[in-house]
Amino acid sequence: MRPARRRILLVSTACCALTAGVALPALASSTASAAGAESPRSAIRGTGPSWVAVPPPIVKSQATKAIEARVFLAPRNEAALDRAAAAVSDPSGAEYGHYVTPAQFRARYGPAPEAATKVTAWLRGAGLRVSTPQQNGRYVDVTGSAADAQRAFGTRLSVFRKGGADVQAPSAALTAPRAVSPYVLSVTGLDESPSRVSPKTSVGLLPSQYGAQLKAKTANQIYPPGFRNAKPCSTYYGQKKAVYQANGKTPLPKFNGRVLPYAVCGYSPTQLRGAYSAPGSLTGKGVTVAIIDAYLSPTLLADANRWARNSGSRPFAPGQFSAFVPAGGYTDREACDAAGWSGEQSLDVEAVHGFAPGAKVLYTAGRSCSGFDLLAAEFAVVDDNRASIVSLSYGGLESQESTGEAAIDTYLYEQAALQGIGFYVASGDNGDEYESTGLKQVDSSASNPYATAVGGTSLGVGAQNRYLAESGWGTQLYSLTNNRKSWVAPVFYGGAGGGFSQLFTRPAYQDGIVPAGSPAGRAVPDVSMDADITTGMKIGLTQQFPNGHYYDEYRVGGTSLSAPLFAAVQALTSQAMGKRLGFANPRIYALARRDLTTPGRKAFRDVKSNFDYVANVRADYADGLSARSGLIYTVRSFDDDTSLATARGWDPVTGIGSPAPSYYTATVR
Repeated sequence: MRPARRRILLVSTACCALTAGVALPALASSTASAAGAESPRSAIRGTGPSWVAVPPPIVKSQATKAIEARVFLAPRNEAALDRAAAAVSDPSGAEYGHYVTPAQFRARYGPAPEAATKVTAWLRGAGLRVSTPQQNGRYVDVTGSAADAQRAFGTRLSVFRKGGADVQAPSAALTAPRAVSPYVLSVTGLDESPSRVSPKTSVGLLPSQYGAQLKAKTANQIYPPGFRNAKPCSTYYGQKKAVYQANGKTPLPKFNGRVLPYAVCGYSPTQLRGAYSAPGSLTGKGVTVAIIDAYLSPTLLADANRWARNSGSRPFAPGQFSAFVPAGGYTDREACDAAGWSGEQSLDVEAVHGFAPGAKVLYTAGRSCSGFDLLAAEFAVVDDNRASIVSLSYGGLESQESTGEAAIDTYLYEQAALQGIGFYVASGDNGDEYESTGLKQVDSSASNPYATAVGGTSLGVGAQNRYLAESGWGTQLYSLTNNRKSWVAPVFYGGAGGGFSQLFTRPAYQDGIVPAGSPAGRAVPDVSMDADITTGMKIGLTQQFPNGHYYDEYRVGGTSLSAPLFAAVQALTSQAMGKRLGFANPRIYALARRDLTTPGRKAFRDVKSNFDYVANVRADYADGLSARSGLIYTVRSFDDDTSLATARGWDPVTGIGSPAPSYYTATVR
């Protein structure tokens, strides 16, 4: 076991090997702490909050609040684990597809038998309370006083004024005795900054509609605020043109001299399967897809079955849907807007079931929206091992992920890869993130080189479910002027996330695909599917309306749609191949590389803007519910994603593109 920093991914000369790493600070060979801890000690990577490097004002130099932390134990044979995870995922290698069971993984790569004993003795020696090892010995939970935590970790805890709140956090990186540090992967929880993640889904509310929804909300609300699509809207793309308003008398102004089509009412699974050429013989039968979100709506399954009947799909058969709920119930319901997660849950389940109606769905609920609790749910799915495909439609900013958290994520994803499990992660809905954060960056965990990042497109599905057009998802919103004669200058209103990681270096599987001269970081996304809020899918769920809660349907989008859609594509592909696909990126990029050199059928569509129109018109109810308060018309453009742009080949909006008809049965060798 090495006490030095852990490489996140393998460096190899194999054709499709993974060569990404994480930039980590040099470890101190000896650290003397402000709390007078013994020497020699070693720093624990990624445990000094990045925001403390340029610290906000210190409210109290000495913290007093009790702590709750989680100490993750390092895996054994880290270099061998890196090599094995890469080899089992490389379609050109002899070890490809030779997966292991969770028990075999723990025996080979789990924490050393003495790890928990040594770590526990160290922490208890400082006065902290330590749980028995949790989640198959992966970590221990720690509680105690701030003074005991400072004694254990050799670093002062202070109280900072950050974001309008007092936050207790370490003033520098945590340390551990050098004899113990090889057994410690990382520590989370001592930085009390909120680590909540948000779903990547949206109905595209206008600012005025948010006010009505907030007014209607109640404390501890179970169901999300009601919302309805307005009419006119189109059953298929281009069906209706925006020549007249609903009263049929007052014409809408043209946009750049053109009459635009109305947005679709929301695609059905039949339309999406048709546009993406899903073979009728493939349903995902024999494959299990896991979906992870915070909380669990009490009507999730009933809503999904009703939606399936309404949309021409099949309801879940007995035993086809199952749910894991956390022991001990849920927490932070109000802070996480638990009711708001219901729409995400319905979207994820219905997108997977609609596109892969024969696949089993394993829904796993996190106790809250914290990264802490969702990570525990992700580990539970991997340890369970029934699902070979995992869809994640949530995430955070990469700038808020420490190198320690990245190491924990990679440990999870490497175990998944060795067991033949692939993670499909939404790339984000805010383009390059500059407008909201002041920094161009990608989202996590989409940037992890062992995750498949799914970007977003705008999709045109014509009559008879034909694929008409597809562009990158990036929306500029134009409002109608008061005199209703022209459209107001645009504002950015959502687009697929992407760009280049500042945390992970480029994996070798992207070589020859990501354009030469690009930044050296891991490129995001890898693939893409429909995500545009105005070319999205219609979902059904129980909502809270002014006159009570009941089932209704509306159109929804975001990379929260594209991620489960591509997970469903992988379920069909897995069925066609008759085996688990595992971590899919090396195979995906090998197919993209073959597309560049082989004429004829392609595995991927290279998505570039090919719409007849540059935008569409969307009608919305002013109150989000009915025409009683009037209609609001907006123009929403295609392919306008911040500084990100689609291009020939790989691009930071759509990756290598969307699946073409031959993708489902394409073989690399």
